[in-house]
Amino acid sequence: MSTSAATRVTGLPVRLTAPAPGWELAADVCVVGSGVAGLCVALHARAAGLSVAVVTKVRVDDGSTRWAQGGIAAVLDPADTPEAHARDTEVAGVGLCEPEAVSVLVHEGPERLRQLIDWGAAFDRDPSGRLLLTREGGHSADRIVHAGGDATGSEVQRALQDAVRADPGVTLVEHAMVLDLLTDATGRAAGVTLHVLGEGSADGVGAVRARAVVLATGGMGQVYAATTNPPVSTGDGVALGLRAGAVATDLEFVQFHPTALYLGPGARGQQPLVSEALRGEGAVLRDGAGERFMAGVHPLAELAPRDVVAKAITRVQLRDGVDHVWLDARDVSDLARRFPTIVASCCAAGIDPATELVPVTPAAHYASGGLVTDLVGRTTVPGLYACGEVACTGVHGANRLASNSLLEGLVFAARIGAELAAG
Repeated sequence: MSTSAATRVTGLPVRLTAPAPGWELAADVCVVGSGVAGLCVALHARAAGLSVAVVTKVRVDDGSTRWAQGGIAAVLDPADTPEAHARDTEVAGVGLCEPEAVSVLVHEGPERLRQLIDWGAAFDRDPSGRLLLTREGGHSADRIVHAGGDATGSEVQRALQDAVRADPGVTLVEHAMVLDLLTDATGRAAGVTLHVLGEGSADGVGAVRARAVVLATGGMGQVYAATTNPPVSTGDGVALGLRAGAVATDLEFVQFHPTALYLGPGARGQQPLVSEALRGEGAVLRDGAGERFMAGVHPLAELAPRDVVAKAITRVQLRDGVDHVWLDARDVSDLARRFPTIVASCCAAGIDPATELVPVTPAAHYASGGLVTDLVGRTTVPGLYACGEVACTGVHGANRLASNSLLEGLVFAARIGAELAAG
């Protein structure tokens, strides 16, 4: 297989310019990415008896998952229904969701959440031991589980990477920048090339040979000047898929989170997130005059879908000629205990959210589009799968419903695992 920088008629490179692989390792499945999607795929593949190589760009926990302050949406309350969760998802997606994919998400989500708990993830519970359920933007019922108040992603990442590291059937390759897809004579995925940078691993360009490749590389927030995404979120998986001939769609649907902590006009790169879980507990948005402005915009006010809130904030900023609005969390009880991550970020910026208004502004947050997949994660390239934010399963439409992202990773990773097991 050539590694020359050949191009298609569109001008898009087929492969990156790189030396031929100087070393190889082999596995049944190569997973690229180590967040909730990638690690769950690895665990499901191992349960099927398959050997797995997990390739990750920096360290195993450097992706977006551990930064997730919001929780996981799942229908656990007997008064709630999957149909209600589906309606909320489709309303947030402004009519562009794929109904069959949404149905899969909401009906299989509770089982996958329970499986995550079996893998060791600990979620917040009430004194009787029942999971605490909260509400976030766009939801019509309390169906969000959290860990550590606003540290759900960190707990999910911890549990999954502990499980993966304990499995001798998983080879973990850190500090590895994936380059291109390898294919066999029929055009089927046969592995990837990658460049590893020291840290005790084989240096230089190498290859992982595998009969299936799963891209779980996350989003592309670093394309924007201000984002809630970590530095590793640069769209590598979508770019690799496009070079390999996979179809991508809805790349224009980038969700802006309404409330990133405003750090000044010169702030660039990853910005601290101020989770809408805070608004779910009573925090409200105010303009420079101290007036609430969401109550007249949407029936759910501050808990409207994210695109609605982000656009309302932008309109106020343009109207008043300002760079931010204010989040008032002063009436939220027990703030430091319930939202320690947010409070720490605010305090680091010199703000006490218990007594002061918090400056917030929208920032690039989530790619609703990506590589087109079917309901078992297959892309349009045989043997190449995509899971999580890099994929476009159809569940998000034009705008993701809050706390459906970790859920999507859980649900579709299990479906990919079943497909890989079936051979």
